[in-house]
Amino acid sequence: MSPGSVVVTLDKSSNISLLEVDDSDTSVFLEKQKTASTKQFSWLLLLKAQRFLSFFPWLTMGFSKTFVSVKKRIALSDSVKDEVKYKERIMYRFIRAFLAISIVALVVEVFAYFQNWDLNFIPNEAMGLLHLSYMGWISFRTEYIAPSITMLSQFCVLLFLIQSLDRFILGIGFFWIKIKKIKPMIDIDDQSYDLEDPSSFPMVLVQIPMCNEREVYQQSIAAACQLDWPKDRILIQILDDSSDEVLQILIRNEVNLWVEKGVNIIYRHRFVRTGYKAGNLHSAMSCDYVKNYEFVAILDADFQPNPDFLKLTVPHFKGKPDLGLVQARWSFVNKDENLLTRLQNINLCFHFEVEQQVNGHFLNFFGFNGTAGVWRIKALEDSGGWLERTTVEDMDIAVRAHLNGWKFIYLNDVKVLCELPESYEAYKKQQHRWHSGPMQLFRLCLPAILSSKISKWKKTNLIFLFFLLRKMILPFYSFTLFCVILPLTMFIPEAELPIWVICYVPVTMSILNIIPSPKSFPFLMPYLLFENTMSVTKFNAMISGLFQLGSAYEWVVTKKTGRSSESDLLAFAERESKSFNEEKIQRRLSESGLEMFGKLKEEQESSPVIEKKKNKIYRRELALAFLLLTAATRSLLSAHGIHFYFLLFQGLSFLVVGLDLIGEQVN
Repeated sequence: MSPGSVVVTLDKSSNISLLEVDDSDTSVFLEKQKTASTKQFSWLLLLKAQRFLSFFPWLTMGFSKTFVSVKKRIALSDSVKDEVKYKERIMYRFIRAFLAISIVALVVEVFAYFQNWDLNFIPNEAMGLLHLSYMGWISFRTEYIAPSITMLSQFCVLLFLIQSLDRFILGIGFFWIKIKKIKPMIDIDDQSYDLEDPSSFPMVLVQIPMCNEREVYQQSIAAACQLDWPKDRILIQILDDSSDEVLQILIRNEVNLWVEKGVNIIYRHRFVRTGYKAGNLHSAMSCDYVKNYEFVAILDADFQPNPDFLKLTVPHFKGKPDLGLVQARWSFVNKDENLLTRLQNINLCFHFEVEQQVNGHFLNFFGFNGTAGVWRIKALEDSGGWLERTTVEDMDIAVRAHLNGWKFIYLNDVKVLCELPESYEAYKKQQHRWHSGPMQLFRLCLPAILSSKISKWKKTNLIFLFFLLRKMILPFYSFTLFCVILPLTMFIPEAELPIWVICYVPVTMSILNIIPSPKSFPFLMPYLLFENTMSVTKFNAMISGLFQLGSAYEWVVTKKTGRSSESDLLAFAERESKSFNEEKIQRRLSESGLEMFGKLKEEQESSPVIEKKKNKIYRRELALAFLLLTAATRSLLSAHGIHFYFLLFQGLSFLVVGLDLIGEQVN
């Protein structure tokens, strides 16, 4: 046995009793293993470095594509047309003037900074004329301008704190409802009708108003026709306001297909489209057969309720003769489509799960969302029916019903599928209507509210909370404080805003807003910046509605993509038999195929070339972007850390929105 061997003796003789291990071989093996580990570690470091370096070409390529897209977008924009359009807007002229003054002020401040003028406040004979003028400007702004700016900022901060307190109280109500697991319950003791007996079901009218909804009309009709309700106790009205004759034929044919299947559905078309959606609903309710129905469910063209929608909503009316409305929640099929839809989802989740749910539970009142709700027809008639006086007919009828003593219920567990606007253009027009309409309504309803017989507490809630605080004060302080006063204080540092106003409180409120959609927490900062960006649109809409400016009565149907139909159409296709599909094709060919072909041919020959869909340039947002970036540059001279970063990122946010890079991108 060699001296370098090791002897190991085992207890059991049946096993191996002797083991020889050469120390020299062991040391070689360990040395090889150490060398291999070093090589593996080196390769791991090289792999990590390669992945890190590959990020830069990807980032460069992304910026390059974005730059090319923006350059092409600017080149293709109709600058003359857009300029004429925006010259007519007072706000755009104000922002441009503010921007020009800010640029001049920035040049002066940069020059004074490098000349160290701001360090010498004692006038002397050695000072030049420019230096003396600059010192006079500092004295003037400190004595006369700064106090006015400070008073305005304090007023806006006060409004900001009041609105934040309102949000905080709503949040407490939301957590209370969650902890106590409170939700509206059906009165099972009342036997006014038995859901097991079809003959005892109440008569329900389903209305689907639509206007040129080519992308979504099929699935909305299909979803309504599959509602689980006795066929002789339901009537579906397709209220078509389409101006496209070919689309009218398509919708009429779709209705006829369901009629032949035994569904109680009718098609109505108005030749004179007055009053928009309100006029359409008012016309439908004037039909003689409506008096035979007790409830009416309203569904917009892109909404697809589950088959049990009526069975989950209508029973809540049992034993509650003062209940006028049951509102369901919206659910969004395309909430993850792009950054714009994700940010909209945060806002609307807070609206439904917090605002609607809390107001519904504690006040029995909230704004009707215009769709996915069931009304008691008697409540509509007692409140004066649908009126065409504003662009928010849903809020109008809700306020009038509340003044007449009707109560509302909100069902957070009943969700109706729909889609969000995917382009910034569509979203901006939607928000303009949603924020100008309430101000129109406030002007018209204020005398009725003051003279109504409801309690003083309800009047106070309606005037100060529902209208003033949430519809007028919110866009006012948001735009004025963060888009006007904050950049202004960079050039008038004597009126500087405290850090908690521009950082701590907004972030806290954003966290509160995002709680109902916890998966959206990574988008907290984009959400905060985007809300401030949208404040210019909401402020402009609020002013136009309050003072009856021209754009206050604009009604543009929100563009749909039909994304909400994909899963439902697949499921529907599986349920349909092959024979019915064959009959459907034959019937289309025989009854209306020639008519449609003729209409399409006429339309192609007579109509002009349709303008292709494209992204736009929004000059007002771009002007604000450059204004905020100019203020951010000025803040560097004063070493304002938080102010600089806020202005920088807020300016970049306006820039992204102004170049239409946030929503749907058209190649």
